[in-house]
Amino acid sequence: MSLEFLITALIVVLVPGTGVVYTVAVGLGKGRQAALAATIGCTLGIIPAILASVVGLAALMHTSALIFQVVKYAGVAYLLYLAWQTLKDSGPLELKADKGARKSFWATARTGFLINILNPKLTVFFLAFLPQFVSPLAQNPAVDMLLLGGVFMAMTFGVFLIYGLFASLVGEKVLRSDRVMVWMRRTIAATFAGFGLKLALAEQ
Repeated sequence: MSLEFLITALIVVLVPGTGVVYTVAVGLGKGRQAALAATIGCTLGIIPAILASVVGLAALMHTSALIFQVVKYAGVAYLLYLAWQTLKDSGPLELKADKGARKSFWATARTGFLINILNPKLTVFFLAFLPQFVSPLAQNPAVDMLLLGGVFMAMTFGVFLIYGLFASLVGEKVLRSDRVMVWMRRTIAATFAGFGLKLALAEQ
């Protein structure tokens, strides 16, 4: 495993995307436990993209406009749904202090999971990204790609958890102001809508 892969992967993980925004949002609104749930969900949501790139399904998505468009617009619809639910302060992104139960924990994780699996660009990204760091002399390239994918997931978990825990610390003060919460909901909703628009305009 090269240093170039580790540096590149870290940069990719650090750049804020829908997963980061979601993790930060639930960390702000629901605290450390919710941030952990979001981190777990977003990390597990990477698995289908990695497996697809290994078995070649990503190549099919890359060449098939229909499959790509179906997954893409499902992702767009889900992001817009999250934006709307955030404005209403209900559903999977309810920004209220929640002592909550196991059901709430896994609901938060499930939303993070869906955010990633409904993004076709993630699958295509791994198809282009992972093979670059597999040695041409590798006896089993698939195993090497899975290993690299596992390292990428570990980085994702660590970085997202830091984002989420920091947000939860900030949220302890933010939650004291209803006015701040209103503007936070609007900002997060606008961010999800923006990501949805960006995904809608994405090409293969």
